Amino acid sequence: MFFLFGFGTKRQHVGAGSARTCPRCHNHTQWGRVKEFKQFTLFFIPVARWNRKELEVCGICGAAVQL
Repeated sequence: MFFLFGFGTKRQHVGAGSARTCPRCHNHTQWGRVKEFKQFTLFFIPVARWNRKELEVCGICGAAVQL
């Protein structure tokens, strides 16, 4: 018998965030809103999710700010 399992961090795009200046690249752009979480899957079915966060991500350099 064998088990197929996985573990990793997943990101789900929620929608558009606010327009702000990035602290890393110093560009003023529209940021995207993202939900990030760690998950464990068994046979490609999510079994457990934890460490959930909501972030806004810069569209140019990818810097993330937690909300």
